[in-house]
Amino acid sequence: MLQVKHLSKNYSSGSQVYPVLKDVSLKVEKGEFVAVMGPSGSGKTTLLNCISCFIPHEQGEILLAGKDISHLTGTALARVRNRQMGFVFQDFMLLDGLTVFENICLPQIIAHRPVVQMEEKARNICRLFGIGKIMEKYPAEISGGEKQRTAVARALMNQPCVILADEPTGNLDSKSCKAVIDAFMQAKTELGATIFMVTHDSFAASFCDRVIVLKDGAIYGELRRQGDRRAFMDQLLDTIRTLSDDGRPAAMEPGLPCDSGERAEGAHGMFHTAALPAAYENDTRNIRNEDTRR
Repeated sequence: MLQVKHLSKNYSSGSQVYPVLKDVSLKVEKGEFVAVMGPSGSGKTTLLNCISCFIPHEQGEILLAGKDISHLTGTALARVRNRQMGFVFQDFMLLDGLTVFENICLPQIIAHRPVVQMEEKARNICRLFGIGKIMEKYPAEISGGEKQRTAVARALMNQPCVILADEPTGNLDSKSCKAVIDAFMQAKTELGATIFMVTHDSFAASFCDRVIVLKDGAIYGELRRQGDRRAFMDQLLDTIRTLSDDGRPAAMEPGLPCDSGERAEGAHGMFHTAALPAAYENDTRNIRNEDTRR
């Protein structure tokens, strides 16, 4: 479903070149729930940005449903992101002027889907995720957990090949975090969704089928859940602790001290800046302009 082949990405600061991703290869099968973990500065956000083609890369291929999307531009890329990718972000990215129901419908509005079928599908997804009672409320009127479940519902509206989730539980309390993970699990088991999630959260990652661990821009290892979730979470925590060269626990929370590679990553990453809404706006404009020409 999603395959990354020999991906490399560098950032430059003056005369210095920082390799952020180093020959990264991975594969996510249809219906899998896969997480990427690693210390701050390991390249997780950059990897997600490259997969979604929000930023270019120096070498490698990004294959979605068997097709290389890494060289697409303009309207073609915008359509792929609208119709074949679903996005869930740490800060929700809901439009404040739209209701929950309208936010969920947005991907199909952009894609010019028939209204009756669109609204029926949105109501069904709202019922599935237990947010039917808040459909007419605005984002400012609902909790963080409800906002994120709304974001998951929105990501599923076009039945994408893959959902890309960037720290989806990062701004939530433990109760809301569990509700969001439950939403992902429902999407996987009842809708057959494929989910690729970047996270610092070992609890959230412990629900995944597999966890890919990054260190210094390269794949350090991969862990597969065999049975008990709690045992898997302990295994994840033990693995993260071994990533520090001096034996101390590696920094796994945003904002902790990091190396120059992370500073380069943070300076250019789009998932935590105002550039991402602009990218969405550009996608929408490209699709509309193409439809107008037709």
